Amino acid sequence: MFIVGLVCLGMAALVGGSGAWTLTRPPGTDVTAQVMRAVAPTQLAAAVMLAAGGAVALAAPARTGLLVLIVCVIGAVGTIGAGSWQGARYAARREAQAGGCAGSCASCTLSCK
Repeated sequence: MFIVGLVCLGMAALVGGSGAWTLTRPPGTDVTAQVMRAVAPTQLAAAVMLAAGGAVALAAPARTGLLVLIVCVIGAVGTIGAGSWQGARYAARREAQAGGCAGSCASCTLSCK
């Protein structure tokens, strides 16, 4: 359990550091930067869950630590998955709104990408 707890704490530091770094950057104007900034709070929440699981894995008895660790890891993965899903939906909506050419560049004076 000691190694698993340390790995979980290391992952918490990496995920939390990535989320904090994204939030400290200036807001971007493109959709990708906006989505990454929107996912950053879910990364911080997942980092807290991973840190809690790692701390319990190090301090609690083996059976309790394993159960809490499994719950925390599943919660962290689910949180990141839900945040990424919401970010992807936001990006898809923005891309659909930005398409002013209706799929045809020949009949439009705007530049299509």
